[in-house]
Amino acid sequence: ANWWGISHVLVGNLVFGTLYPAYYSYKAVRTKNVKEYVRWMMYWIVFALYTVLETITDLSMAWFPLYYELKVAFVIWLLSPYTRGASLIYRKFLHPLLASREREIDDYIVQAKERSYETMVSFGRQGLSIAATAAVSAAVKVLDGDPLLQITQFHCSVAQCWGV
Repeated sequence: ANWWGISHVLVGNLVFGTLYPAYYSYKAVRTKNVKEYVRWMMYWIVFALYTVLETITDLSMAWFPLYYELKVAFVIWLLSPYTRGASLIYRKFLHPLLASREREIDDYIVQAKERSYETMVSFGRQGLSIAATAAVSAAVKVLDGDPLLQITQFHCSVAQCWGV
């Protein structure tokens, strides 16, 4: 295991990248300081993108010398009130990109929500059907030696008699 890299990720992402900004986001909300609120919202948007990119680059770039140290330095740069890295990235790149694609993104989210609901309903129906079939099969196996059931099966199938 790469304990050096893991410790840097824990310190960089958890402490600097998540806990510190979460606390200051809380303070901005509690004090209703709009300037700080906007600052931390921009940070969280940038940090979300960073997290997605980090997941991809961790797979291919972890071997790079000083990779973990660079990640920690980047997170600190994002946070720093002197560099205002998150604000810079948000204002120069993310805001224009999101603004130009906002309609497409909104449409995609609506479609994904609709598809996920339809998928869940379909899975639910399939699950109930499988459960009903399994219950009937189990009942037939348990009652297989019962003479009364054998007489009943002579006159009608299980599905017809039980309405399944």
